[in-house]
Amino acid sequence: MSQSHSCLFTVAIVGFIASGTVAGQSAESTKTPAVSDAQIAQIVVTANAIDIKNGEIALKQSKTPAVAEFANLMIKDHTAVNNNAKALVTRLGVTPAASDTSNSLQTAADKEQKHLSTLHSAAFDRAYFENEVAYHKQVIDAIKDVLIPNAQNAELKKMLVDVEPAFQAHLEHAEKALAALDSSTKK
Repeated sequence: MSQSHSCLFTVAIVGFIASGTVAGQSAESTKTPAVSDAQIAQIVVTANAIDIKNGEIALKQSKTPAVAEFANLMIKDHTAVNNNAKALVTRLGVTPAASDTSNSLQTAADKEQKHLSTLHSAAFDRAYFENEVAYHKQVIDAIKDVLIPNAQNAELKKMLVDVEPAFQAHLEHAEKALAALDSSTKK
């Protein structure tokens, strides 16, 4: 990922986390959650949809087996999380609600996906894995620091707690793939 695209994406995600944290600090005094369960549901759906789309772009832009393997895993796992989240909110009668956070995530992703779509070969592979590492780090932090603490419904909170290890596994996979890519380019 180019330095400017990396910074743009990181700023959007950090803004996402900071908005929840700042709101969460004031929420403690008023007992109002920083984000509602409906907004959390939309954030989860948006975050997963972004990584599904990133995987679809990777399958089109790269011919590298490690990229295809990872992209297919992202599509499969994030589709499953979204399906589970949608089933849960339907059962709970919660309608996902857009928020500044979900809109900001999507706006940043649209820009990054447009950039990724212009890359090919090794440049794409590197940018894709760098993006996946940064994205999963930030989403994990958001899950732990914003979404779980603000989820009011016990089932929604449990789903977030249960899905966090999968995001951690994705991060580790992406980091290993990026390291392998780095070592293969040094030879």
